[in-house]
Amino acid sequence: MSYWRAKRAIVTGGSAGLGLAMAKALVRHGARVVLAARSHSRLEDAAQSLRGFGGEVLPVVADVTEPADVARLAETVQAAWGGADILCHCAGRSMRGTALATTPDEFCAMWDTNFLSAVRCVQAFAQTLTANQGHVVLIGSLASKVAAGYLGAYPASKHPLAAFAQQLRIENEASGLHTLLVCPGPIAREAPDTPELRYLHQTTDVPPAAHRPGGGAKVRALDPHDLAEKILRACERRKAEIILPRTARLLFAATLISPRLGDWLLKRMTSG
Repeated sequence: MSYWRAKRAIVTGGSAGLGLAMAKALVRHGARVVLAARSHSRLEDAAQSLRGFGGEVLPVVADVTEPADVARLAETVQAAWGGADILCHCAGRSMRGTALATTPDEFCAMWDTNFLSAVRCVQAFAQTLTANQGHVVLIGSLASKVAAGYLGAYPASKHPLAAFAQQLRIENEASGLHTLLVCPGPIAREAPDTPELRYLHQTTDVPPAAHRPGGGAKVRALDPHDLAEKILRACERRKAEIILPRTARLLFAATLISPRLGDWLLKRMTSG
């Protein structure tokens, strides 16, 4: 029997991308899934597709940057299922721009979307997850460890997730709460748009390659369904981190030893 059978899962950002892939993997393994996202129509489409696999799915329209929505999400889960066993926080977004041209308001907005939303959701579900020896999955990025150029406020909004995950482990692991930080490179999109056009409304003041996935990172895009399965296996083993591609660990180590060496390697591996 699957470890995940009858487990109660919350997936934020669950209507598309890695969030939807996580929900599919959980349903296929027998879990019950609450899907949370902002768009009602996309959420209903995603829920219907998951029910096609025989899954028990509860869609909840929620904006995780809004404290009231997160509180309502937690109340809905408690009323419907009496608690949760795993929180997969997949909500987030990227951007393009230079560090100097990105406004403080843009930094605040990205920080709210990519970091504070995680804090809100984890705090809302921490009690039930701890009581059930459950799991918190935080979807970071390679940018949680290093800051490539031309990604605007994105690296500054993903770095804090690594600190938050480590603090959660240190403070709560003995009580039964497992925290997994996922640091993936670019993830393949189900219906890819034109990468060069995706961020042009934000800025044109970056190298053309920076508009590509991962800011032009010279690595193969990860399959979201394969990544979702890896995440679930890591949860079963209660691992602390997943970093993909694995070779990125060498970059992280080099950056710690010598920031200048890390900068040089990062420029060679991205748009510069």
